[in-house]
Amino acid sequence: MDLGGGRRGVDMGPSAFRIAGVTDKLRRLGLEVEDRGNVPVPQPESREPKNPRARFLPEIAHTCARLRARVERILDDGAFPLVIGGDHSIAVGTVGALSSWHHKSGRRIGLIWFDAHGDMNTPETSPTGNVHGMPCAAIVGRGAPELVGLGSRVPMVDPERTVIVGVRDLDQCERDEIRSSGVRVFTMRDIDMLGVAEVMQRAIAIATDDTAGFHLSFDLDGIDPAVAPGVGTPVPGGTDFRESHLVMELAAETGKLLGLEMTEINPILDEKNRTAEVAVELMLSAMGKRIL
Repeated sequence: MDLGGGRRGVDMGPSAFRIAGVTDKLRRLGLEVEDRGNVPVPQPESREPKNPRARFLPEIAHTCARLRARVERILDDGAFPLVIGGDHSIAVGTVGALSSWHHKSGRRIGLIWFDAHGDMNTPETSPTGNVHGMPCAAIVGRGAPELVGLGSRVPMVDPERTVIVGVRDLDQCERDEIRSSGVRVFTMRDIDMLGVAEVMQRAIAIATDDTAGFHLSFDLDGIDPAVAPGVGTPVPGGTDFRESHLVMELAAETGKLLGLEMTEINPILDEKNRTAEVAVELMLSAMGKRIL
């Protein structure tokens, strides 16, 4: 997906993961892996954004609906969905699938959203109209109906079971949205003061409270750009290499991780595919790789 942001290049993110050897490295962990290919996405050059407050919203909603169907088939097969982007608006499709699938058996899911940004804007609050700044809001029932209604349950995830981790760059109106939403946020200041282990333990407790488990939506710009430079919206002061691994390791150790997605790698801005290689190593930690 390369429709949700204002900077081209993230549509090549999945290719960067594949070049970094994601499938082979996962198999070396003893996992059975099937690459089910790319979800078709219209190119921005072939479309004209009709709404400046939510650019390419119909195309993004349509693509996320396709992604939801793909992920639900994966869950029906008894497999674990690992989704690679692309801009972060894809999360509406991924979470829509997980929420709907578990809702059929009367269960709710939790969400941990690792990101430098809140992604809690709506078309009314966004200063850019870029939809990749809106998916978390849609997931908790706020914003464009085309996104909010993509799951069978509204909200897809209850705000009080949604946790944003690593935030350090918020729009002013977005701050107001977050304060009124009930979503729990741990900023980089919280990580500085408490440590990433304590923050993740608290986040996991919130996301697993009376839920089937939680989805981890991991935006690579949550990491410090000195570690992961190939992102479209870098913000200094993110987690370092080991802190980022600890986020993944603690998520894996819960045994309650329902799905994982990695987003916002922009190979055009990267250095010899360095960010994708870091991302694959982090992914391995989330899938159970241990130091010892």
